[in-house]
Amino acid sequence: MLVTTPEFESARIIVMGDVMLDRYWSGQASRISPEAPVPVVKVKTIEDRIGGAGNVALNIAKLGGKVTLLGVVGDDAESEILRELLEAEGVVCDFVVEKSLRSICKLRVMAQHQQLIRLDFEDTPIKFDQDALKKALIRHFSGNDVVVFSDYGKGTLADVSAYIIAAKQAGIKVLVDPKGVDYQRYAQADLITPNLAELQAVVGACENDQQLIEKGRALLAQYQIPTLLLTRGEAGMTLIENDQVHSLPAQAKDVFDVTGAGDTVIAVMALGVSLDMPLVESMYLANLAGGIVVGKLGTSTVSMQELTRAMHGDRDSLYGIVSEEELVKLFARAKAHDEKIIMTNGCFDLLHAGHVTYLEQAKGLGDRLCVAVNSDASVKQLKGESRPINGLQERMTVLAALACVDWVVAFTEETPERLYCALLPDVIVKGGDYSPEQVAGGDCVIKAGGEVKILQFVDGQSTTAMINKARMTE
Repeated sequence: MLVTTPEFESARIIVMGDVMLDRYWSGQASRISPEAPVPVVKVKTIEDRIGGAGNVALNIAKLGGKVTLLGVVGDDAESEILRELLEAEGVVCDFVVEKSLRSICKLRVMAQHQQLIRLDFEDTPIKFDQDALKKALIRHFSGNDVVVFSDYGKGTLADVSAYIIAAKQAGIKVLVDPKGVDYQRYAQADLITPNLAELQAVVGACENDQQLIEKGRALLAQYQIPTLLLTRGEAGMTLIENDQVHSLPAQAKDVFDVTGAGDTVIAVMALGVSLDMPLVESMYLANLAGGIVVGKLGTSTVSMQELTRAMHGDRDSLYGIVSEEELVKLFARAKAHDEKIIMTNGCFDLLHAGHVTYLEQAKGLGDRLCVAVNSDASVKQLKGESRPINGLQERMTVLAALACVDWVVAFTEETPERLYCALLPDVIVKGGDYSPEQVAGGDCVIKAGGEVKILQFVDGQSTTAMINKARMTE
């Protein structure tokens, strides 16, 4: 499966749910209070972050999607901070403001990057004008194609079943991050994203994966929900539908803080659904994003750059050997994200240390390295009937396994001039005693504003020398 970096800018999403402010007091704790057996924290920094449904909206905005956030807040300083933080990131806020209500605020006291205590300031369940919230939702249906209901059990989504029906009638896709055990409230949603503990609280304990899948499908059938994305912590994710199941292993290398990871997962799923991406591809991206965010402290988001780097790191399902048609799309998306593309070419018959050094130097000139490889027929034209030693697929597979190589593509002509002129990389790299004017395709790239770089090969390293040495030892 080839998954390329999506262009989330065209996504249009509504997020509705429990909006809250996450506040962090951080400092050092080096002594115990003489008043009680508790640590004394000398507070150095105070930081406000967006929590709850607001964090879902923020994740969408950070990845380039257009998002409108609906929720309920009080007429207080906390709601003003929330609005200011969200609007600074491009989130459109349409809140129901209740003067008698206190905005939800969770204060965490941190010392040496560890949470010592959490203090919750809230009036829950929230009591508000539900009709005003529903009217706001309906008002924003126009121009949006997905709505996410982010339920933290604080009361904003007390009437969520009516909101789901209204969205479905308007042709809007519905995703739900559920809370509690009453899933009748979420009937007819398109996708729900419980974690393992939340699901088992509803369907009962599951002894194995097969039982988990069976009970998950029974839940979907009972409430007319087509898809369940189950987040399973260290066991990764499982996408359950009526006719198929897909699982992915966890991506996190180090789990530092799981706060807000579910927000990130449903945000990325919503972006994928908005773009009509296959659900399996959306899950793949959500899994990567969740793995990134749990490595951060506190309520956090994932940037497009982080997601792209994580995608690049998974060499089994991304990049590697691609067709010329796929490469055109990959180049376009890389350039859209201001990534500098380096391209080189060669036969790379018997890969040696000189090749690897040369390719690493080439990658150091930019962000992406694409290697164009001569077909078997063109190698014979260049090197003679006894070559290549290794076939095209073997040569490409070895190149794709190198950490410095992003994409490998084949070309059938004697030179890659046509390919370079069609793709127009930012830099063409060539090894040996050439001048830039002698490099095939260099004139096209230079005319387009690019450049040609000449690198020196490592002395004493060549495929011909390796072949001759091997023959001498026979």
